[in-house]
Amino acid sequence: MNNTMTNEIDLSVNIGGIRMKTPVMVASGTFGYGPEYADLIDFNQLGAIVVKGICLEGTKGNPTPRTVEVTSGLINAIGLQNPGVEGFVRNYMPFLRQFDVPVIVNIWGKTVEEYEEVAARFDQVEGVAGLEVNVSCPNIKEGRGLFGTNPDMFRRVLSAVRTRTRLTLIPKLAPDLSHIGSFAKAAEECGADALSLINSIPAMAIDVETRRPKLGNVTGGLSGPAIRPIAVKLVWEAAKAVKIPMIGIGGIMNANDALEFMIAGASAVAIGTANFTDPGTAMKVTAGIRSYMERHSLTHIKQVVGTVKT
Repeated sequence: MNNTMTNEIDLSVNIGGIRMKTPVMVASGTFGYGPEYADLIDFNQLGAIVVKGICLEGTKGNPTPRTVEVTSGLINAIGLQNPGVEGFVRNYMPFLRQFDVPVIVNIWGKTVEEYEEVAARFDQVEGVAGLEVNVSCPNIKEGRGLFGTNPDMFRRVLSAVRTRTRLTLIPKLAPDLSHIGSFAKAAEECGADALSLINSIPAMAIDVETRRPKLGNVTGGLSGPAIRPIAVKLVWEAAKAVKIPMIGIGGIMNANDALEFMIAGASAVAIGTANFTDPGTAMKVTAGIRSYMERHSLTHIKQVVGTVKT
């Protein structure tokens, strides 16, 4: 393939108003707040950076051990440790503003009111392009399970956040949904600009010699290659229900993994667990997608999205 063809390939995407040079992002919870990877990769080659989850006042997270490797994956129970809105804005945003890459902040709360307040505060922060709303959190106030699995609470929190921010709104859907299409549609109706899916899957590992859980929190979230087929299936189902773009997440280790998500209907993808083993995975995935498009004589990434034949 000649260089002319290579130069004509357009990998740019628009995710709910966020313009990205490439559809390959880094996922929340696996990239810290940026400085942790600054000496390892060129941030300007990323589609977007999604920073670790932020709540209103911050939290210390769960007891250790917080991670355990399992077959084809990782179980983590970090507990959403974070410095809170003010700590993040003060300590990390000046660093992130240096780069020509969109910054998306993952937000969460224990009540609808906390979600609202966090969204409102970030609405005024220079350099924040969008909010990824983590709805896989316990609803402490009403005691009715996860915001992301209770339809009424799901709509309440997203509608409330939408009224408090002009930023691109990207709900991150819970993975344990038997009817993910209906939740995707509800998010769209509540004003979401895009969706990201999936979050890690509830899991547990036990040390058979001590007969004790391997995590200090007992249970955690499974990520990595083990969950990819589940995530691809959920992306495919959600894509049939909505018109807004989606970000596919779950066990992406190489370009073929990313292409599965995009062919299923995702307009972009986020690299998660792979960042821990190879920080350069996002760039390698981008190069692999470009090579795939060259082989198939495609000129724009949109020609890949949603092309699965069933």
